[in-house]
Amino acid sequence: MIRQLLKICPLPIALSISATTRPPRSGETEGVDYHFLTDQEFQSRRSKGEFLECMEVFGRGYWYGTLKSSVATGLEEGKWVLLEIDVQGAMSVLDQFPSAITLFIDPGSPSELETRLRQRGTETESSLHRRLEVARSEMEFASRYQHTIINRAADEAADEISRILMSVGDH
Repeated sequence: MIRQLLKICPLPIALSISATTRPPRSGETEGVDYHFLTDQEFQSRRSKGEFLECMEVFGRGYWYGTLKSSVATGLEEGKWVLLEIDVQGAMSVLDQFPSAITLFIDPGSPSELETRLRQRGTETESSLHRRLEVARSEMEFASRYQHTIINRAADEAADEISRILMSVGDH
């Protein structure tokens, strides 16, 4: 959906590349999919305040975060910076930037999310159950977002997001 949005939206959008301590999955590229950091590098950057938001997610010991420098670079280039982050990260960003545009992406149902995760084939059974548990708790935050998009099909969701961003950009 994000790749489709970046292709179709006429606004100058840049995707902020998150940092993580988890190892790369097959086919992932440093600086394209994530900034892959050692735990020591991540914690050092965290202690220096280099993250806009960060946390350990899914209870597996891996940290994820948005580097302030990634966001600043995009903004300095006159781009809209898109953050693909979880609910806790979004709430942290909103504390710092209350005027940020927020979009909650809803998979449609827990069973649909489970189907998609199983089809990806990147999760163990225990991590899949943990992700589903987190998703159920995140649904409680949907009302805190300005817009909710039901992601039944990636191209339709991308079109809807593009329309929303274009309408905000007109103001």
